[in-house]
Amino acid sequence: MTIIRADHALLPSGWARGVCVQIGADGRIAAVQTNRTAAATHTVDLLLPAPANVHSHAFQRAMAGLSEARGEGGKDSFWTWRRLMYRFLGQLDPDQVEAIAAFVQMEMLEAGYATNVEFHYLHHGPDGTPYDHLAEMAERIAAAAATSGIGLTLLPVHYQFGGCDRRPLADGQRRFGNDPDRFERLVAESHAALGALPTDARLGVAPHSLRAVDPEGLSRTVAVAEDGPVHMHLAEQQAEVDEVQAAHGQRPVAWLLDNAEVSARWCLIHCTQMTPEETRALAATGATAGLCPITESNLGDGTFDGTRWSEAGGAIAVGSDSNIRISLAEELRTLEYSQRLRDRNRAVLASPERSTGRYIFDAVCAGGAQAAGRESGAIQPGAWADLVALDTGHPDMAGVTGDGLLDMHIFAGDDRAVRDVWTGGRHVVRQGRHIHRDEIQRAYASAIVQLRDKL
Repeated sequence: MTIIRADHALLPSGWARGVCVQIGADGRIAAVQTNRTAAATHTVDLLLPAPANVHSHAFQRAMAGLSEARGEGGKDSFWTWRRLMYRFLGQLDPDQVEAIAAFVQMEMLEAGYATNVEFHYLHHGPDGTPYDHLAEMAERIAAAAATSGIGLTLLPVHYQFGGCDRRPLADGQRRFGNDPDRFERLVAESHAALGALPTDARLGVAPHSLRAVDPEGLSRTVAVAEDGPVHMHLAEQQAEVDEVQAAHGQRPVAWLLDNAEVSARWCLIHCTQMTPEETRALAATGATAGLCPITESNLGDGTFDGTRWSEAGGAIAVGSDSNIRISLAEELRTLEYSQRLRDRNRAVLASPERSTGRYIFDAVCAGGAQAAGRESGAIQPGAWADLVALDTGHPDMAGVTGDGLLDMHIFAGDDRAVRDVWTGGRHVVRQGRHIHRDEIQRAYASAIVQLRDKL
C-alpha cells in the first residue's frame, strides 16, 4: 500500500498538518489520517487534489505557435485560425495523433492535472473515409493514455453538418463527420477501446455544437451517452450566436434550455457570449461551465461572466482546449485576471471565507470531477487517488500557510512547483518529471518534424 505523508494538505474540511493518505491497490484513497507520524512511502510538502483538464483537442498541440500571423485581408479571427487548423489536420495520420496525444497528456500531468477529458472529433482519414476500425483514432487516444498513465474521459464528438442550415461538411471538416447511426457505432467501438485501460477510464459523448448537429442529432447523441457526461461547445463566438438565432429563432443558451434536459451531467464549453439572464438560467441547471481562459484569450473569444455565474452558484472547471499552453496555474490565473479586466476590480472570485486562489482551486476540483464523470476532486476515502504534491521550498513560500499557499502558487508561482502527481493511484510524475518523458518526447519530436515538412 502507498502511504503519502504531507506536511500540509487540503482536505474537504480545510487545511490540515501532518496528513497521511493511504492509497489502495484499486487506485482509490483507502484512508486519510491527520496529525500522524506513521511510516510513509512518500513524504511531500503540500498535497492537493489534482483536478481534471475538462476540454482538450490533443492534436492541436502540434500547431501551437504556428497561427500568430495576420490572416487574409490583414485581419485575423477565430474563423481564420480555424481554416489554418483544418489545413493542418489534413496531414495527420494515426501514429502522429497517438504521439501528440501522449505528449499532451504528459504535459498535463506535469502541470498538475490528473485527468484528460478529450473532446475527440478527429475520427476518419483525410478525405473523410472511415478507417477499417471505425474507432481507430479513439484507440490511439486510449493507447496514448496507456503510455502516459493519465486518467481518461473520452468524448467521441458527433459532428454532422457544416452549419445550422444543414449544409454538407467542408473539406477540412470531413474527418469529423458521421450520421447518427454511424456515430452510435463509433461510441460502441470507443467503449471497447477503453477496455485496455485501468478501470478509472470513462466514456461520454459530445454533440459538437448547435451548428454541427440538428435537434434530432442532439437528442440521439445525449441518449447514447446513457449515464456518461455530455459536453458541447456553446456560445463561444458572436457569429455562432447570430447563426443559431437566425436558424432557430433563439440564442444558443436559450434554445438549449428550452429543448434539452440540461443537468449536472452536462458541461458547456466556453459560454463567453451569454446575457446576464442566460448566465443565471444556465448556472441553475447544475451544469458545469468548461472554461479555457488561455485558449479563449488566444482566439479572442470573449470573457466568461464568472462573477454572475458564481453568484448564481454555478459549477466551473478548466481545460487547455487548443493546448497552445498547458499550465494549470496559468489557466487559473488567467481566469481571475479576465474577470478583473472586465469588472475593473480585484480578487473578483474570492469569497468572505476563501481567498481567490482557494476559491478557484476548490471550484475547478469539484467542477472538473463532475464534468469528467469521475469520483475525484477531493482527498477523501473512496475517491480516486488523483493527487498533486507541490514543493514549498521556494523563498516566496517561506512562512506562508493556509489559503496563502494556493494564492502564492497561482499568482506568483508556476507549474515548476509540481513535484509529484498520482492519477488513479498511479505515480506518474516524480520530482517534477514524467516517468516516461524521454520516450514520449522523442516520439512527439519525430511526429512534429514529419508534419512541418509537409506544411
